[in-house]
Amino acid sequence: MILDIKLIEYLEELSRLKLSDEEKEKVKKDLSGILSYVDSLNELDTTDVEPMSHPFDFTNNFRKDEVKPSFDRELILKNAPKKKDGCFQVPKTVE
Repeated sequence: MILDIKLIEYLEELSRLKLSDEEKEKVKKDLSGILSYVDSLNELDTTDVEPMSHPFDFTNNFRKDEVKPSFDRELILKNAPKKKDGCFQVPKTVE
């Protein structure tokens, strides 16, 4: 991909930034380096590499869903200024 000042100015407009001429040249140089590095990754042989969604070999690291004793609902609701149907009642915030 060829980067020119016109493309840098387009990116500047999209990102709502205002860059000086020196900053535009620096961004052009930096983006060129990034794109050439990414392009070099295309040279890697990935024929026997299985696609993955995560770099580590994790499968279901969640704890088991076990029922444990909890606090008594009535005891907790004693501190509620308002309650309704066994739950805390709070002011409506969305109409």
